[in-house]
Amino acid sequence: MSLEQARAVADAVLYEGYLLYPYRASATKNQLRWQFGVLMPPSYAEEPSSCVTQLLVEPALHSTVHLRVRFLQVQARTVEVDGTAVPSTVVGDTEWTSWDEAVEREVDAVLRFADLLAGDNTVPFSIDGGVETTALSDTVSLVRRRCPLAGELRVRADALPGPYGASRLTVTVTNMSGWAGSSRDEALRHALIAAHTVMSVSPGRFVSMLDPPEWAKPAVAECRCERTWPVLVGDDDTVLSSPIILYDHPAIAAESAGELFDGTEIDEILTLRTMALTDEEKREARATDPRAARLVDRVDTMPPELLDRLHGAVRYLRSVSGDQPWWDPGADTTVDPDTDSVTVGGVRVARGSRVRLRPGMRRADAQDMFLTGREATVQAVLHDVDGELHVAVTVDGDLDPAYGRFRYFSTEEVEPL
Repeated sequence: MSLEQARAVADAVLYEGYLLYPYRASATKNQLRWQFGVLMPPSYAEEPSSCVTQLLVEPALHSTVHLRVRFLQVQARTVEVDGTAVPSTVVGDTEWTSWDEAVEREVDAVLRFADLLAGDNTVPFSIDGGVETTALSDTVSLVRRRCPLAGELRVRADALPGPYGASRLTVTVTNMSGWAGSSRDEALRHALIAAHTVMSVSPGRFVSMLDPPEWAKPAVAECRCERTWPVLVGDDDTVLSSPIILYDHPAIAAESAGELFDGTEIDEILTLRTMALTDEEKREARATDPRAARLVDRVDTMPPELLDRLHGAVRYLRSVSGDQPWWDPGADTTVDPDTDSVTVGGVRVARGSRVRLRPGMRRADAQDMFLTGREATVQAVLHDVDGELHVAVTVDGDLDPAYGRFRYFSTEEVEPL
């Protein structure tokens, strides 16, 4: 059950970067693909063929470890006209494009923890290749080819000294596929793409590698992870070892309407940009990949209320009292930015006061140095949640105060006039 709960996040990892906006095969950014979690065949020395995860686990007597290695197998889709490969062609009203798709693969292993403590446990696996041909017309065919893959999962556990009963678990995934050549594109067809491992222990729990308890910090510091990043997923008995950096307990946002394959972008912006594609660009995206076609169709038919949900969400709010959140201006009646004041150099500074700016040398915005010596008008004196005071000002000759766009300085950075 824990493994299944982790699937939504693991699926997002599996397809991260699979196809980038504008989702067309002709786009420059889609010419060099497969950047995350790529385990190449050993003969391709320019990129690694294995990944290693080390993490701490607190097992119980007779614990069992369930590991699920997940990756994509490249599937070369070729459009052939009279037996000759072509970049693309049109059959009826549909365009078909030659393109590398991918097929999801999973390898499961269930191991007794007692066996892991005894030494290396090796689980070999293989994935069949194949050729599938689909006739699109009398002269046009779609041919999908997959190369066979071979790999190895190696697992061991080493008990840690001390009274805590923890062990260091080491999981190594290696691509053992045979291949000879020098082309990256060809090597990718023998690679494990977006490889990651979901692991659970029953009974028992994993130790957070990001926020370990005090007793575990020295052992965590000694753990070695290569091309992986283990984080807790769901309950503490499940870990996702990801090729992408995540926090513990990651989750798919409830507002997300579906996969966009580009987690570095904001869903709303990417959705709006996809909506703005021309009909010709959308036609080419649909011809590139079935997943791109579903994405474009979903965006094209997205109701306004779903788009509104993407327009920002605030989480993890704590309340001062009742249902009023702490950040609401009315939550604390003891402060009022319009009337509050602060004493600077023996002078009362409040809304309407005139000041000269003396930005500090360690401000986050380096361009504030250009404001040194400029005169400004105070628009508000603000208290933050840590009890610090800040002065909001409008600089002479800058934006009209009516816009409500202010610059903020500490009390040490303003000089009363």
